[in-house]
Formats: sequence, C-alpha cells, structure tokens
Amino acid sequence: MSSKTPSSLGYRMPAEWEPQAAVWMSWPYNLITWEDHLAGAEKAFVEIIEILTRHERVNLLVPNPKVRARAEKKLAKAKIKKSNLKIHDIESGDVWFRDYGPLFIVKNKPGLRARGTSGKAFTKWSYNAYGGKYDDLLIGNEVPNKMPLKDYERFDAGIILEGGSIDVNGTGTLITTESCLLSKDRNPHLTKKEIEQKIKDYLGVTNILWLLEGIEGDDTTGHVDDLTRFVDRSTVVTVVEEDETDANYKSLMENAKRLRFMKDERGERLKVVTLPMPKPFYVGDRRMAASYANFLIANGVVLVPIYNQPSDEEALKTLTKCFPDREVIGIDCCELIFGYGSIHCASMQEPR
Repeated sequence: MSSKTPSSLGYRMPAEWEPQAAVWMSWPYNLITWEDHLAGAEKAFVEIIEILTRHERVNLLVPNPKVRARAEKKLAKAKIKKSNLKIHDIESGDVWFRDYGPLFIVKNKPGLRARGTSGKAFTKWSYNAYGGKYDDLLIGNEVPNKMPLKDYERFDAGIILEGGSIDVNGTGTLITTESCLLSKDRNPHLTKKEIEQKIKDYLGVTNILWLLEGIEGDDTTGHVDDLTRFVDRSTVVTVVEEDETDANYKSLMENAKRLRFMKDERGERLKVVTLPMPKPFYVGDRRMAASYANFLIANGVVLVPIYNQPSDEEALKTLTKCFPDREVIGIDCCELIFGYGSIHCASMQEPR
C-alpha cells in the first residue's frame, strides 16, 4: 500500500463507458432486506448476469455454500456464458456492491487501455451502511479486503464514501450531492473542502460538481446515481419530475437548475438531457425509490431499470440516443427496487 496519493501517481477513476475487464456483483440473500421479494430480486439478477456474460466477465459474490447452490440452480436455467462467470465465496451483507466495493482507478489516458496490473489499482473507502442505518450490512466494509486483488496496488482513503454517491466523466469531473456527502452521518469531522480534497487525491479528479439532494424513498441520503449520470465527457442525463404536486418536484427542479450552469473540467457548459421519473408506486406504505438513472454501462450494452410504466419507453428511447454504439436493454426492476436500489447500485465495473 503506497503512502502517496493516487492522483500524485497519475491515477484517475475512468468513466463507466471505458473498456471493462469485468462487472462485480453480490447475489441477493439477506431476508431482512428482501422479505418475500427475494425471488423477484433473484430473477432480475439472472437476467442481468445472462446479458452481461455475453460481453464480459461477471465476478459474483456468495456468502456460503447454501446461497451458492441456490444461485447456481437459478443461473443454470438461463443462457449464461459460463466462461465469463466466476463465483467467489465472500460474505457481503447484501447486493449493493457499488457502495461497499472498491473503486478502481487506472494510470492511463482516456481511451487507452491500462497495461498490465501496474496500470490498474483500487481505492478502499470506509462503509458504514448509510450512516449506521443497517447493522446487518456493516460486514460489507470488509469485502474489498477479501477480494482477489493482491496484484493491484491499494490505496486507503480513510473516509466514508459509497460508490453510488459519485459519478465521473473520466477526464477530471465528478458529480455528487450535498445531502449525501455532506451528511452528518458520514464524515461529520470533515469540512466540504476537506472532503473535496480527499476525493481529488484518491480518484484523480479536479472538478467537483454539487447537486442538492436525492429522490423520495431513497435510504442513502441522496445517491447521485439515482439522479444524474454522465453519458459522455460533457453530457449528463438527469431525471425530472413534471408533476408539481409530487414530493420530488422541487428538489429535482433545483438539481436541473444547477446543472444548467455547471461546467466540465475544461470550463465548458454541460449538455443536459432529461429523463422522466416513473409515476410513484408503493409496496405497503413505502414509496419505491425508482429511477431510470440507475442504469449500468457495460461493454456493448446499457442495462436500464424499468418499472412496467408508460414512461419506460421514453426512458429507453432517450438512453438509446445517448449510447448509439451500445444495445440498450430494459430490465424489470419492480422487485429489485424493494431493496432500495437497482442495477447500478448492485454492480461495480472493473476497467481493463
């Protein structure tokens, strides 16, 4: 583990659309999370893994032999490219790998492949289960320590940060929210400036953009991957709510207003493309934190959460225009969203 910062050594966090070596995921198993929605979450996972293995390797975590057997049985019924699936016996707490897993960094210029393991490293951030909300998920903090990453240089940032709370364009700009990164239940001892410096040091960014807050029903205090995502160096998609009576209307309007004045690391205004919000739907009295922004960009494909609503088609059309070189596929996430997250939350890309 180096005493120098990744930024000082020339590392950066690549954009999600850059070439990937693998996608990391954890099979759903926590009954505290899923209650009677576990089978629905597993169904979504099978579909996601089936599609991803056509394009790249999937590294799948399971906590014990019982869950491994269940996962293998479910996956056996799908058209999985077996050579692209590797199962690891690592306990994680649950599926939200993006938030407790490592953030990979590379030492190369955008568009170029890292050369060998010396060109790729990872950063380890602390994870406190969204401000100490879930004791059963705290074990996720140990996941990077157990992963087979010994060939990669490791950098420990020493502060709490979840991967879903940030998004990068790969060339120096990162976007996040005040409600999450400045929350008192994350790093109360640090100022905004100190948090920014830590992110710059460990992810190799130079320009940090701040949105206000997240969507209704989100238990993460406002992860940006439910709100606004880069789709190229200077373009973002952002969710908007047209219904003035909806609880999300005011905050999403504020986010959109801020985006109109934001610039990338070159000082150029961002291009902003809007995505609809699905109409509110509930399980019991709890509103689901459903958003089309929680898509995953992978090699040759973009996987988009859909919710059996008329707005699904509009969201898919918009993202198809954003990714003309990739197949855009909708995945039914009506059950997966019960766990407070969707496709992007449940995955983490590893660059080549």
